[in-house]
Amino acid sequence: MSAVTAGAQGGPKGQAAPAKSTPEAAPKISSQPVANKGLITVSIMLATVMQVLDTTIANVALPNMQGSLGAAQDQITWVLTSYIVAAAIMTPVTGWLSDKIGLRQLFIASAAGFVVASMACGLSTSLEEMIAFRLFQGLCGAALVPLSQTVLLNINKPEEHGQAMAIWGAGIMVGPIVGPTLGGWLTETFNWRYVFFVNLPIGALALAGMIAFLPNTPKRQRGFDFFGFAMLSIFIGALQLFLDRGEQVDWFSSPEIWIELGLAVSAIWVFVIHITGAKAPFIDPKIFRDRNLVMALVMIFVVGMVLLAGLALLPPMLQNILGYPVVTTGLVLAPRGVGTMISMIVVGRIIGKFDTRLLILTGLLLTALSLYQMSGFSPQMDQTPIIVSGVVQGLGLGLVFVPLSTLAFATLEPRFRADAASLFSLLRNIGSSVGISIVTVELAHNIVISRSELVSGLNPFNPNFTEALAAMGGMGANQTTALAVLNQQVQAQAAMVAYVDDFKLMMIITLCAIPLLALMRPKPKGAGPAEPGPAME
Repeated sequence: MSAVTAGAQGGPKGQAAPAKSTPEAAPKISSQPVANKGLITVSIMLATVMQVLDTTIANVALPNMQGSLGAAQDQITWVLTSYIVAAAIMTPVTGWLSDKIGLRQLFIASAAGFVVASMACGLSTSLEEMIAFRLFQGLCGAALVPLSQTVLLNINKPEEHGQAMAIWGAGIMVGPIVGPTLGGWLTETFNWRYVFFVNLPIGALALAGMIAFLPNTPKRQRGFDFFGFAMLSIFIGALQLFLDRGEQVDWFSSPEIWIELGLAVSAIWVFVIHITGAKAPFIDPKIFRDRNLVMALVMIFVVGMVLLAGLALLPPMLQNILGYPVVTTGLVLAPRGVGTMISMIVVGRIIGKFDTRLLILTGLLLTALSLYQMSGFSPQMDQTPIIVSGVVQGLGLGLVFVPLSTLAFATLEPRFRADAASLFSLLRNIGSSVGISIVTVELAHNIVISRSELVSGLNPFNPNFTEALAAMGGMGANQTTALAVLNQQVQAQAAMVAYVDDFKLMMIITLCAIPLLALMRPKPKGAGPAEPGPAME
C-alpha cells in the first residue's frame, strides 16, 4: 500500500469485512483530520511548483550556461538529461520510501535536498559540477510531486478530493508552461544562475510550512524487490538517454544509441519475465487486469506527448521564424497556462456531476481543435492565433488531466494503487520524452523535404523567380545579397511548413486516443467524485 494509506486508521473501523481480511487487503482510504489544512496545502504546492518549474526553466538558459561553463553544444544538454533521468528512475520508488521512513520525513528531506542542490547548481563553475548537482536535484525532486498529491488526498475529505486534485493539477500543468517565461526573464535581467537561485526563497517557505504544519504518518515495513527495481531503472535510464541523445548523435548511426536501445529492450524484457514469476514483484502483473487503468495509462502517455512536445516546438518557432525575443515568447505562451488553470478550477467543481468520460472527451476535442488551429500558423501572422490556440489547448489539457486520474483509479483494487500511481506518473514522463523526440525528428526531416521542394522551383527558367530576384535588386553586384535574403525566406517557409506538419501529427495522435474512452467504465455511482487515488505517486 502506498503512503496515501498512512493516514488511514487501523482497527475494526475502516477495515473490510472479516471474510475479506486477507494479507493483501487494504484499509479503506479516509481523510486524516488536521489543523491548518490551508497552510499545509500552500506549503506542499510551493514545493511542487518548485520542482515542476525546473523541468523547463533551465532550457532557455542553456546557451548562456554553455559559454560560462565552457561546454560544447552536445555536452550542455546533459544539464537537462541528467535531471530527467535521475527523476525518472526515482519516481517509482517513492511509495516504498514513504512507507519505510515516513511521509513527513521523506517530504521534508526531499525538499531540503532539492533546495541545497539548486543552490549548488547556481554556484557551479564547471560542467562536471553542474551535471553532478543536477543528478542530485533530480533524485531529490522525484518524490515532491507524488508526495504532494498523497498529502492532499490524506488531509481532505473524500468529497473534497476533486477540488484538491484540481489545485494539485493546476500546479503540475502550469509549472512547465510558466518555466520558459520565468527562465527567460531571469536570464536576461540577471544571469543564468538565477534560474536555480529562484528555488531558494520558494523552497525556504515550503520547508518552513512543512516543518511547522505537516503531520506525522505511521511507517510501514514492507519488502522491496531490488532486482525488479534495478531492471526497471536500467530500462528507464537507457530509454531516456536513447530519446534525449538520439538527435545529437544522429540516431542509429551512432553506436551509443544501439547500446542504449539494447539495454532498454533487454532490461524491460527481463523485468516483465521477473514480475510474472516473482513472489513479491516490484509491480504486481495483476494490476493490468483493470481495463480503466490500462486505458488511462495509454491516454496519459498521449497527454504527456502533447503537453511538453508542444512546449518544445513553440519557443524556437516564435524566436527563429517570427523573431520574438525570449521575454515576448514567454508572454505569448502564458495564456496557455491561464486556460489550464481555468479548466482545472471548473473541473474541480463539476467532476462529480457529469460522466467523467464526457469531461475527458471534451478535453481531448479541445486539444485537437487547438492543434488544428496551430496547423494554420504562418510567418506573417500576428500574436492572436498563438494566444487563442494556446488558451484552447490549456482548457483542453486541464479538462483531461484531473478526470483521467480520477477514472484511472475508479475500479482499481486499493492494494494496487501504489504501483498503479507509479506507472501513471512514469508513463506521463516517458510520453513527454517520446513526444519531444518524435516531433524533433519529424521537424528536422520535414525541413529538409520542404526546403528541397521549395528550392526546386527557384531556377533561371522560372519567370516568377527571375521577376522576384529583379524586384529585390538582385542583378549584377547585388545578386549575392538578394540570393542570401531569398535563401533566408525559403528557410523560414520550409521551417514553418515542418512545424505545421508536426502540429498536424500531434492532432492525429490526440484524436486516436478518443476511442479508448469507449473501453473505460464509468465511475461507480456510490464512489463519489473523490477516490482518484494517488494519481502521480
